[in-house]
Amino acid sequence: MTASIPRIARFALGTAVGVLLVVGGGDASAATSPVGLGDAASYAVVAGTTVTNTGPSTVNGDLGVSPGSAVTGFPPGQVTGGVVHAADANALAAQASVVTAFDDAAGRPSTGAISADLAGMTLTSGVYTGGALALSGTLTLDAQGDPNAVFVFQASSTLVANSSSRVSLVNGAGSCNVFWQVGSSATIGTSATFVGTVLALTSISAQTNASIEGRLLARNGAVTLDSNTFTRPSCQSATSPTTTLATTGGGSATTTGTGANTPASSIPSVGSRAVELLEIGAIAIIVGAVVTFAARRSDHRSVR
Repeated sequence: MTASIPRIARFALGTAVGVLLVVGGGDASAATSPVGLGDAASYAVVAGTTVTNTGPSTVNGDLGVSPGSAVTGFPPGQVTGGVVHAADANALAAQASVVTAFDDAAGRPSTGAISADLAGMTLTSGVYTGGALALSGTLTLDAQGDPNAVFVFQASSTLVANSSSRVSLVNGAGSCNVFWQVGSSATIGTSATFVGTVLALTSISAQTNASIEGRLLARNGAVTLDSNTFTRPSCQSATSPTTTLATTGGGSATTTGTGANTPASSIPSVGSRAVELLEIGAIAIIVGAVVTFAARRSDHRSVR
């Protein structure tokens, strides 16, 4: 019995070392988590000063402005799946969440530097840092089969998605897990197909017929729209039948939901987590056994 105690101790030590090696040696990109949007999660548009629209834009989600109060161009624009909040408590809370989310995205450690023009690139999950960013063609975001893959872009100044540019999602990538933190202002060009949540320090302009699968959230400036189409991020689901509501900024808005929905990516997958833990445990036990075997051989050699 006494002879077995050192072996148990060695095995335990080896297993602990195995766990540290497995956990510490994991893929850094797997640790990238979505930027929390808080009270802004249900919003497609948030501005600091004004929201101005031209043409038949369709905004799918809440629309808010704070501390400013001007919302113009609705109609002909329509707000579906949400409500217009102009300088009310809801808009104030949403703007506070935009500030928090902006700071979160800006403060994340970079996993890679990117060039000024993202056209032609294929990127996997991570935090990408650059100066003034532009997109003149197609940017491909590859989740590599992981629906929880997160892509964070940090632009120290402007973001300009040129006319007819495109962000393409492949292999399970979701628009709710794409974030653009912009140090000044952002422009989504004419007929561009853009994906993700834009968190801009100043203003955001979506030009004629640009489509956005995500959100345009401006901290201090205006959001300007022109015949744009917003699509609710793919990992959120709408609820409730369509109704017409009075808005706090005047006029009316159509809604198909009652507020924020929880992104699927923020809900842990019990099954996948269990498999992950089993894999870690199995590898740790193997490493522990190897360490124990090596220690026993060392003891035998010492005895000789």
